[in-house]
Parts: sequence; structure tokens; C-alpha cells
Amino acid sequence: MAAETTVFIIEDDDAVRESLVVLLEAHGLQVEAYDAPVRFARNYRPVPRRCLVLDQHLAGTTGLDFLASAAGASLDLPVILVTGQGSAAIRDRARRAGAAAYLEKPLDGERLVAAIHDAAAAAAAAASGHR
Repeated sequence: MAAETTVFIIEDDDAVRESLVVLLEAHGLQVEAYDAPVRFARNYRPVPRRCLVLDQHLAGTTGLDFLASAAGASLDLPVILVTGQGSAAIRDRARRAGAAAYLEKPLDGERLVAAIHDAAAAAAAAASGHR
């Protein structure tokens, strides 16, 4: 099941992005990592089981602003918003934007992996009409 899931990461901090790749690949997930939303949007192609791990605080934008943009709004994949500077307002905006989960850094690896599996499975079930 895990090998079928592709996780896309948008994280502008090199060290954090690289550690997420190592963590998720160690759990058998396929990973594609990007340092900016524009690079992700240019390269994104849907795969059956997928999830986006999106950092809230990015250089020049925010994760929520990306989701609200035309490029982000047209994505058909579950999003897990992560942030190192969380607040109730960001959490509420993430929920309203349809984020599957909201996690604060430092990330608990097991919790992140569980959230990815839950989000990807729910999206796959919804796409096949089995909710």
C-alpha cells in the first residue's frame, strides 16, 4: 500500500526538505520534493494515490496563498499543511481551504506518515466513489 503512494513536498528549507525525503522514503513512500510552488506546479502530474505536504511559510508566498491561487486551486490532491509558526488563525484557514491535516513543526515522523496514508486513502476512496 505505501509503495503506491506518492508524496509531493513543497518546502523551501533545504535541510528540512531533505530530511522529509529521507523519512518518507524510509517508510516506503515515493517522494518528489520541490523548493517552490512554481516548480511543483510546472512538474506536477496526477498519480492514483497522492498527497502534498506543503509548508506554510515559503519564500515570497505562503502555502495557503498558493492553494488559493489558480495553480493551487486546480490541484486535485489532499494537502497536509505544515508550519513552524502555527496559530489558530492559520489552522482555521487551512481547514477552510480543505487541508486534510495541519501539523506543526517539529514534525513527528509517525504522525506525518499516518496523516499521509489517511489523506491518500480518503482521496482514493472518494475518487472511486467509495466513501
